[in-house]
Amino acid sequence: MPDITPVSLETLKDFYDLMASTRAVRFKAVAQILDGDTVDRETVFLLARALESLEGVPETDGKKVLSLDGSRTIALDMDYEMNELRKDIFYLEEGETTFLELLDDYHPGFEAAVRAGHDLLDGVKFNSFITDRDGTINNYCARYLTSIQSIYNAVFLTRFAQGAVRKPVILTSAPLDGLMTISVNPENEMYYAASKGRECLDLEKRIRRLPISAEKQAAMDRLNARLTALTSRPEYEKFTFIGSGLQFKFGQSTIARQDIGRSIDPDESTALLATLETLVTELDPDARHFRIEDTGLDVEIILTVATSDSGLKDFDKGDGVRFLNTELDLDMARGPHLICGDTGSDVPMLEVALELTPDVRAIYVTRDDGLAKRVTDLTDHALIVPEPDMLVTILGTLNTTMR
Repeated sequence: MPDITPVSLETLKDFYDLMASTRAVRFKAVAQILDGDTVDRETVFLLARALESLEGVPETDGKKVLSLDGSRTIALDMDYEMNELRKDIFYLEEGETTFLELLDDYHPGFEAAVRAGHDLLDGVKFNSFITDRDGTINNYCARYLTSIQSIYNAVFLTRFAQGAVRKPVILTSAPLDGLMTISVNPENEMYYAASKGRECLDLEKRIRRLPISAEKQAAMDRLNARLTALTSRPEYEKFTFIGSGLQFKFGQSTIARQDIGRSIDPDESTALLATLETLVTELDPDARHFRIEDTGLDVEIILTVATSDSGLKDFDKGDGVRFLNTELDLDMARGPHLICGDTGSDVPMLEVALELTPDVRAIYVTRDDGLAKRVTDLTDHALIVPEPDMLVTILGTLNTTMR
């Protein structure tokens, strides 16, 4: 277990290194809890040290300020990192029952949402569970690589996966290597699917990928070279340090233009989107290879795939579900299944699942009435909740303390 020493964090690298060191601590604690062992006091001590270091970072206008390179600074929202550390410490010190009372205090309507979730899922053994990560089963963080999964989160998800699911799949837009560095679920419990499902890690730790043609891979390589050159310029470098940063995925590249803390001036964010649109048009003037999807936070540049009518479209999570169904032997023609998401890009997962069988339940995490209607129009067996903590608690407490 790493030694987390309270230090005065000065650089962005210090911050990233500190958060990375908490992963091993949390991973060990999750294993101890699931094995029925008592978590040692050193774990709480080390997490408290990490929290102390984050709380000690100087603030300006409500943002933590760190050095980029000794001459430039960057203002950061560290709410996720600090709040999840506080919750983990409380969970370990006070126990699960008291911790659930804390979540009830945090989130209005918490207990009612959890009970509604139990009513939807109680007693069901799921053939597959396919879920998005960020904003769905994990609270949003202002940066991807510091969004280390919480202890309580991993315990609740793993408990559900072990007790109620034949094949649990976390399906995210992120790259596979990045996903593995922030997850603390026990090994060999979850299938991890990344790049919208184009690549996945099975329980035997084999990486499986949907083949990409040489022509499209060459186009992807040219794009990534241009994105690397662009973000190496001082005026664009900041975008690699916020939100999703710059991520080279399998068949897709993503660059953040904003984060949940709105760290970037809106005009700069809009200007980056225009720059990226111009870049893609230069590389692919006939729109044969790429489609751009702008979430408002991230700009995703995605390789196209052929459609049944000989057209082209961007690869979406529905395409990912089809690939995973075959590649991982999910047997999705046989339900029941549980599909979870939090954005419009997660709706194709539900649509494809319902194409394969009507025996599907869905829980989506959103405050967007339009998205909620899209989901509930697809199936009567759907629940909408406003917070990831509600969904995770629903899953982790089935037939336990909340019933």
